[in-house]
Amino acid sequence: MSSTGAEGEAAAYLRRPFALTSLPKRATLRATALGVMEARLNGTVVGDEVLAPGWTSYRHRLVVAEHDVTDALVLGENVLAAIVGEGWALGRLGWENKRNHYTTRPALFAELVLEYGDRTEIIGSDATFRAGTGGTRDNSIYDGETFDARLEQAGWDVAGFDDSSWEGVEVVEWPLEALTDSPAEPIRRVEILPPVEILTTPSGKTVVDFGQNLSGRVRFTVTAEAGTVITLRHAEVMTGGEIDVETLRTAKATDRFISAGGTRTWEPRFTFHGFRYVELDGWPGEVDPTTISAVVTHSDMRRTGWLETSDPLLNQLHSNAVWSMRDNFVGVPTDCPQRDERLGWTGDINAFAPTAAFLYDVRGVLRSWLQDLAVEQKATGFVPWVVPDVLSTPSSPTALWSDVAVSLPWALYREYGDRAILENSYESMTSFIRQVEGLLDGDGLWSSGFQYGDWLDPDAPDDNPAGGKTDRHLVASAYLCKTTREMADTARVLGHDQDAAEFAALAERVRAAFRREYVTEKGRVAGETVTGYSLAIAFGILDDEQRAHAGDLLARLVAKAGYRISTGFAGTPLVTDALSSTGHLEEAYLLLMETGCPSFLYPVTMGATTIWERWDSVRPDGTINPSGMTSLNHYALGAVVDWMHRTIGGLSALEPGYTHMRIAPQVGGGLTSASLRHTTVAGDVEVSWQRDGQSMTLIAMVPDGATAEVVLPSHPDGETHEVGGGTHRWTYEIPAAAGGSYDLDSTLKEIADDPAAWREFFGAFSAHFPGVPLDGNAPEAAFMTVSTMLEYVPGASDELRDDLAAALARASEGASA
Repeated sequence: MSSTGAEGEAAAYLRRPFALTSLPKRATLRATALGVMEARLNGTVVGDEVLAPGWTSYRHRLVVAEHDVTDALVLGENVLAAIVGEGWALGRLGWENKRNHYTTRPALFAELVLEYGDRTEIIGSDATFRAGTGGTRDNSIYDGETFDARLEQAGWDVAGFDDSSWEGVEVVEWPLEALTDSPAEPIRRVEILPPVEILTTPSGKTVVDFGQNLSGRVRFTVTAEAGTVITLRHAEVMTGGEIDVETLRTAKATDRFISAGGTRTWEPRFTFHGFRYVELDGWPGEVDPTTISAVVTHSDMRRTGWLETSDPLLNQLHSNAVWSMRDNFVGVPTDCPQRDERLGWTGDINAFAPTAAFLYDVRGVLRSWLQDLAVEQKATGFVPWVVPDVLSTPSSPTALWSDVAVSLPWALYREYGDRAILENSYESMTSFIRQVEGLLDGDGLWSSGFQYGDWLDPDAPDDNPAGGKTDRHLVASAYLCKTTREMADTARVLGHDQDAAEFAALAERVRAAFRREYVTEKGRVAGETVTGYSLAIAFGILDDEQRAHAGDLLARLVAKAGYRISTGFAGTPLVTDALSSTGHLEEAYLLLMETGCPSFLYPVTMGATTIWERWDSVRPDGTINPSGMTSLNHYALGAVVDWMHRTIGGLSALEPGYTHMRIAPQVGGGLTSASLRHTTVAGDVEVSWQRDGQSMTLIAMVPDGATAEVVLPSHPDGETHEVGGGTHRWTYEIPAAAGGSYDLDSTLKEIADDPAAWREFFGAFSAHFPGVPLDGNAPEAAFMTVSTMLEYVPGASDELRDDLAAALARASEGASA
């Protein structure tokens, strides 16, 4: 069958009849495609996966699935068939609007292996196949699918069909050594969601709201006259009462069904969308909500992590991170599931990896992805920024993005305790580190070349998301301190002693270079940014005295920003850790639980059901951020959930694979309870705590064969226990919190010394003067009262004075509670 690989081509329908005079003892179908396929045998779809074979670095790794089809065969004539759509191999990928990254025509590889007692026969994908078309017309990952039921040829995939009008096929040359199995779970239909509401918009459109931003497609049953066209436009958000497709950019995300008459159930085969809302056009009559559903579609990973707290907003934040992960694990870990991108960006998964490994068993998907990374790195000499790589320009070595080659295998090893993960990635890891070592300047700094820096710092210009407050090469050199240490630890684990010594020396060299260039003797970090301090603290760059001082300075910066977010991809996963690990737990909780924009919880207050790409992807007035980069389904900034697991839930691994763990919840933020469950390779771990007045109860379940260091939360004596497998319970009294009393005669320093009071005060002030900084640690703050400050504020009103007084009264009440 001829094919040009052009946009809008119909899917290829392929069939091959064959006759059996006896039935085999076992029959196995091995199949894959250039494109995405649905294999069939005697009219029945083979397997339950969708979008097969998924997306890999096809010329290096083209995944072949195996299915036992013994029971599907019959004596006499049988038919092996498949539909092949364009998928990732032919369709357009990336914002550059390019197609045919891997091939110019769809192709099928199939082997039906028939095992008899005395012989094995193979029926393969050869020139005896015939090719035609059917109801599946244009089909695109980005733009959607059209199905014309009038063109579907009845019985095309079963015996007795006349295919004489179909075309012959050509054999496509492809490196057979690329054919491989995969450790990754297939992409499947994982969940079915019913509508939560059927809306009629101001313009009279019918919109189905599924209540959750998701990846997948819509399934419906409809009775309609022949020729009726039903159009489904997918969207993440509604503005002004109508669906808003701005976040899709050029992706049409539109499916069409053309009826052949009568009743039919339909679901697209060869596309997926990121959506919550679907606008229906052409539906005959009123929509019955029981006839339409959303089919959640992603890699079928096993859930392994749960957290629930006494705060509904935090629970929604956690749920949003879970859903964004699900929606972005459609074969590869992507940045977004909705727009003209959906690429395997390395920086996103690097930032989110510890969270991902807690929430789901990601060994299959991410080991497969790391194999793609390694083969493409070896072929090109660089770690691509997206894997598989479809960018038009080479990817230069870049911190947080390229160094995923090191940090992701290390994160997976820490979670699962499997040395094979490190062994399989070792060549890739060492190649990257040695490449960057060759780029260092004479002082040992990574001071040149392109860097993404603290990507999407909220203070960066909309048209320059890399232009944040923190120097890009400070970020690069800090991350190199981290990855060289991980590299040395990896070599040590694997017994490569010479490499371990080499990388340990390099780690010390780059750490010393960072300290000379960016850190004062006392611990002040150049640039005075939240990200800069967070990196220096979290990556162990500072000595103990410097670390304590840096923690204090970081806490002041966070307070000065009113506990609102001032970090991007590089700093966000680390800032709460940097605070809590330097004695500023309260500030970490205040940062986590702030609801003003930008903050972790601001999107939750705006109705988000997934993590946003930008902190203000939807602005407070309900409009979409007009930058052109406003996905509402990006998991990277949800990396704070890892801190929630370890701090609120209290669980962390002291040894890889949780053979020895630490259970140490740190109570704060007004939370009164939390429960965590994690399925580790050592077994299920459960942690729950509850505060009732001054009584605290902690319950910990440790799997048999594992041990835990348990630090009782808020215990007056800091009591610690070493326990083994089993369920353990402690109940004890905790001291009442001490607090202050504040009014307009309090000094700014007195208020700033109480982080919760400062949050109340700053919130009230910024409601009147948004963006105007207040520094409770400036020298004059020690003697300047609020009343005095107001004398110097132009336009200070009685309403401002009253609001500040009310805020300070609330702070006083909270302190005494």
